[in-house]
Amino acid sequence: MPVLDRITAIADEIAAWRHDLHAHPELQYEVHRTAGFVAERLRAFGCDEVATGIGRTGVVGVIRGRGRGANRAIGLRADMDALPIREVRDLPYRSTVPGRMHACGHDGHTAMLLGAAKYLAETRDFDGRAVLIFQPAEEGGGGGEAMVADGLMERFGVEAVYGLHNIPDQRLGSFAIRSGPIMASTDRFIVTVEGRGGHAALPQAAVDTVLVASHIVVALQSIVARSVDPLDSAVVSVCAVEAGDAFNVLPQSAELRGTVRALTPAVRSLVQERIDAIVTNVAAAFGARASVVYSGGYPATENHPAETGFVADVAAGIVGEENVERDVAPMMAAEDFSYMLAHRPGAYIFMGNGPSAGLHHPEYDFCDAAAPFGASLWARLIETALPLRD
Repeated sequence: MPVLDRITAIADEIAAWRHDLHAHPELQYEVHRTAGFVAERLRAFGCDEVATGIGRTGVVGVIRGRGRGANRAIGLRADMDALPIREVRDLPYRSTVPGRMHACGHDGHTAMLLGAAKYLAETRDFDGRAVLIFQPAEEGGGGGEAMVADGLMERFGVEAVYGLHNIPDQRLGSFAIRSGPIMASTDRFIVTVEGRGGHAALPQAAVDTVLVASHIVVALQSIVARSVDPLDSAVVSVCAVEAGDAFNVLPQSAELRGTVRALTPAVRSLVQERIDAIVTNVAAAFGARASVVYSGGYPATENHPAETGFVADVAAGIVGEENVERDVAPMMAAEDFSYMLAHRPGAYIFMGNGPSAGLHHPEYDFCDAAAPFGASLWARLIETALPLRD
């Protein structure tokens, strides 16, 4: 079955919802207008239940099918928050909030799930409950974890959960997925180097923290090159260096900040151990002291095998098997849908956004032509997972 006719018929309405959301971006948990927008429409569609304030500002809509047998529930998740980025494109619906924009397509994700909700509330051609999850704070705030901690799965009886993300430069009308890790874990580290400040003309009387920090940066790159199995994946990035503020003073201290990404818990632990050892010993070799503050972030997003195959089959029914890649390479970006997959079986799938600027880029925009594919995927997934029985 291709894109659903009813979804095609409301494609302009889905685009209008997205444009409204795009023009009014909100960050992390402060998605009050967005959550209100979503809840208002879910009620207008005739959802059987609309719950707000789940995970602080999350919204959940429940639609019951017209079957009388099963009481199963399948969760579909969309993220709602924007990013602190200044939009540069002069779109008719460009951001009205300076320094904020939907640079990751969460406006499109929300609009697609609303489109599926409208369709499912009208047709109800399934036996069970569709649980529509609109999540705040995906961009670094851990909204997925907050909703799970707030009893999302238990309260709504979710037995399996699915998520989706658009991918720039992936062909429009295509999907990609893999079983196992599809996105990486992400951790943060702060390295503080303490030496002995002094005059730049008398380096022998000082312990130069800039030099020490520079050697630490170089040494950290050996972790992936020489400690991680070449068949595994990891990324260690030092993203900020701060030390001193004068031309003729060797600073007393220096600070490095960065991230670590991995696809498995074993590699994640290995990298942390190596960072600790390298930082301590490189600093000691120069007569300095150094410490590491390591903060764990999102775990890897791991798709469950059966659910991965299931959603890939549903996607193939919409766009054709030739337009579904079933063993796509994992991405080293992170996603807090991982918390939901840690509590229930499910899968996370990529959808083509066509030619566009990259995610988190100030010229990015979600492609409205992609929305009918995503909305149809969600609708057909519910109808297929919860079939009506004679």
